[in-house]
Amino acid sequence: MKSFGIQSTWRPLAWLLAGALAWAAPSVGAQGVAPAAAPSESVGPEAARLTQRWIDQELARSPALQNGALRMEVVVGTLDERLRLAPCSRVEPYLPPGQRLWGKTRLGLRCLEGVTRWNVFLPVQVKAFGPAWVLKGGVPSGAPLMMDDAMEAEVDWAAENAAILSDPAQWVGSIATRALLPGQALRHAMVKPPQAFAAGAQVRVVAQGPGFQVTADGQALGGGVIGQLVRVRMDNGRIMSGLVLDKNTVQIEI
Repeated sequence: MKSFGIQSTWRPLAWLLAGALAWAAPSVGAQGVAPAAAPSESVGPEAARLTQRWIDQELARSPALQNGALRMEVVVGTLDERLRLAPCSRVEPYLPPGQRLWGKTRLGLRCLEGVTRWNVFLPVQVKAFGPAWVLKGGVPSGAPLMMDDAMEAEVDWAAENAAILSDPAQWVGSIATRALLPGQALRHAMVKPPQAFAAGAQVRVVAQGPGFQVTADGQALGGGVIGQLVRVRMDNGRIMSGLVLDKNTVQIEI
């Protein structure tokens, strides 16, 4: 896979926030907004600097940024221009519960020191560009994916919630969970491991414990997928669960 350096586009963030906070209150979830108050000239730039530092610090903790795999970009939305915020000497940025700095999200800004305490939400979109595998053509639901089905390209990893499949070993030989379209970047929700054996198949059961290993025959009670658990009926009628190792073998830890 190709290596991509980090490129942050923070410069537009400062003046966008400065202008937004100097003249507006949000259309979503504003608290403590004082429409008649003239905004302080220091509120916007200071809040912009604080917010910029806060986003820089939060994104710097991302493993993807630390290993240089992704190139981050931030697109900041605008606030409702119909209202004005009361002057505030200390504005604190924060991430609302249930939100994360990934894809389309929102950032909270609250006044901690001012005549009127207010709390606003600013729309933000975090883009994370990096290497991925993109489908050359369509793949029917239930069909296996081959190496020639996709090619390398740079995509926005944050465009969807499902994680990108960046390593061919994660998807070559896997089964499409739905009809896949040309140009789609391969993600976890799109594929599933192939079935190693069907329900009713005779399998070899390996029971392993400290210092010993026992092998016996059994019958699979469900379809077996490598790396997943399956229930097996032993010859004595006992039902056990084990990990599917290959198309013939189930391992049981004792």
